[in-house]
Amino acid sequence: IAIHYWKLPADATLRDVILVVRADEAHHRDVNHGFAEQLDGKPIDAPQATRMWLYYKPLGLVTSEKDEKGRQTVFESLPDGLPRVMSVGRLDLNSEGLLLLTNDGALKRRLELPETGWLRKYRVRVNGHPNDQILAPLRNGMTVKGEDGRDEAFLPMEITIDKQQGANAWLTVGLREGKNREIRRAMSEVGLVVN
Repeated sequence: IAIHYWKLPADATLRDVILVVRADEAHHRDVNHGFAEQLDGKPIDAPQATRMWLYYKPLGLVTSEKDEKGRQTVFESLPDGLPRVMSVGRLDLNSEGLLLLTNDGALKRRLELPETGWLRKYRVRVNGHPNDQILAPLRNGMTVKGEDGRDEAFLPMEITIDKQQGANAWLTVGLREGKNREIRRAMSEVGLVVN
């Protein structure tokens, strides 16, 4: 058994250590899977098996590990005893719905990449009376001004109009990527307000 010790920053996580170990394995063929891993001289557990959880995110929670404004995060609301988990994608503070959580950073990244072709579906309520003509730019892909003033391209969206209720309509929107506030920004470009 080869015992390795790495001097890592004080805020290093188990995941940081495992990544260093795996990088070391790739460069040293004589290291086998039975070696002990240590952090600050103490042994740490072997990597856990990949797991996923379904989490219903209510309104008002931030989908980030820490919030600079002190708002409650999804991770603070999780039950005690869970391992360190990461969200696959994000939902806005004012959005609610299903989030996938995983303990595997590589899986998280694979699922988030647009190249995977994974369709993410959202149920969206908008103020307005959408029709095929209004939604055509979203279905064809569009370019909008980003928050930094640069043009930002959105891939085509799959959109169905589920029902109109007075001044509001319910839509099902499918995305193959998930840029920051993409649905809200795209709807705004065609004169619809997500509410």
